[in-house]
Amino acid sequence: MLNIGCHLSASKGYLHMGKQALSIGANTFQFFTRNPRGSKAKAMDPKDAAALMQLTREHNFAPILGHAPYTLNPCSPEAYVREFALLVMNEDLDRMEYLPNNLYNFHPGNHGGQGIEAGIEHITQLLNKVLRPEQSTTVLLEAMSGKGSEVGSRFEELKAILNSVNLAEKMGVCLDTCHVYSAGYDIVKDLDRVLAQFDEIIGLNKLKAIHLNDSLTPYASHKDRHAKIGEGSIGMEGLINVIKHPRLRHLPFYLETPNELPGYAEEIRLMREACHS
Repeated sequence: MLNIGCHLSASKGYLHMGKQALSIGANTFQFFTRNPRGSKAKAMDPKDAAALMQLTREHNFAPILGHAPYTLNPCSPEAYVREFALLVMNEDLDRMEYLPNNLYNFHPGNHGGQGIEAGIEHITQLLNKVLRPEQSTTVLLEAMSGKGSEVGSRFEELKAILNSVNLAEKMGVCLDTCHVYSAGYDIVKDLDRVLAQFDEIIGLNKLKAIHLNDSLTPYASHKDRHAKIGEGSIGMEGLINVIKHPRLRHLPFYLETPNELPGYAEEIRLMREACHS
């Protein structure tokens, strides 16, 4: 069974997102843990969270994914920015425990000219402060496109972070199809080789989720411009190959395409049909 969903707004609560997912044929979804461009999180409603968890059990949902805000930069050269990242991630991981045994994804950040090694050190310092042995949430590093001073566009960089985290068993990776293609991993012409590289460097057991997006920009452009499924340089066939690949098809896929609900519903329908063809 294809486990697929999209990005939904948490503004009307957790249970509402679960019902929205079902209404468009999804069996999982992703949401921002707080305003993606801000810092304030909506007050937690434990009853709403429990109602969502009941719904996900009744409908056999794949893991749902909480996404950290874009303002989070754990490897900034500015100490106050890193302190903000620490505060947000601590709060977010507390809140995710109301949605136990699910996923939390964040962008590794921008090193701001310090260099990759310094950026990686800051990220691992943060993770070693926020990860707890008792947490049920798996924290995911998102693979990035490599624009500017981004950390995490190479598999080796993600591995270096994972190698330095004390509670590495609480960690995983989220591959974004737009990002990795833009970063120079050719998932269109040589998906098998890309997955073999990932397995050799990181280990496919660490791959926990995939953001399923087309790319507005060409291969190895180092840009982060998502496109609707089949309307970018990866193309429909390339993305169908991803969801049907025997080493990937068990994973949850989350659409982050520039869509509203009807557009997501159509993309989910197309992917489900392709998966069964």
